[in-house]
Amino acid sequence: MRNLSSPLDLPGAAAAGRPLRGSSFTPQGYPDPAMPAPAASLEQLKRQPRQPGEASFFYYDPHFQLNSAKVLPGEYFVSRDEMAIVTVLGSCIAACLWDRFMRIGGMNHFMLPDGDSSDVSGRYGSYAMELLINEMLKLGARRESMQAKIFGGAQVMANFTTMNVGERNTSFVTEYLQTERIPIVSEDVLDIYPRKVVFFPSTGKAMVKRLAHAHPEALVQQEISRGSAAAVARNTAGGSVDLF
Repeated sequence: MRNLSSPLDLPGAAAAGRPLRGSSFTPQGYPDPAMPAPAASLEQLKRQPRQPGEASFFYYDPHFQLNSAKVLPGEYFVSRDEMAIVTVLGSCIAACLWDRFMRIGGMNHFMLPDGDSSDVSGRYGSYAMELLINEMLKLGARRESMQAKIFGGAQVMANFTTMNVGERNTSFVTEYLQTERIPIVSEDVLDIYPRKVVFFPSTGKAMVKRLAHAHPEALVQQEISRGSAAAVARNTAGGSVDLF
């Protein structure tokens, strides 16, 4: 896909700095906020080839009336389409990144800060964050215009206290984003509650639902084995997170 971050990538009038009538891009090469984001069909999403670690489970959510991607542990998903990206978290972390100019967003879901140097996997934050950022850059996002929302890091099991998994994950993602100079505009982390998260990549909107602290062992097993989908509702501004 072409990088549309520069007006030189636009043909005709836009390349000359003149507005395009009816165009979905501004003369600066940014998506026009007045124009709705494209909406890929469910068939297109399912048919498109996927990279290793990229989410591959798609479904239609009748509540949103949107196609949705379910991100499992160790996976990521990036899009500029009008759709939802969902996941369920315990001690794991989901980082949601959004380019406020190019209107490109993505989510990952990692389980631990880092692993063995030979184990390159999205289960580890050090690789999951690099992968998410690089995939957004490929779609035309710019690092300097990215912002982040982070979720998860809960202590959902008593025997996780000595390991401090949630705290370690939260500290890692916070420090990583600070190093990369990507501001964290919203967060819902730590505590004891599992969370359902939904993220709208074309607008940067996010919602989180704190789940009842019941049967935590089952949730942790879901994180390890397969993950789960979220049933969520629409949000307000792109820089905020709603609890519901």
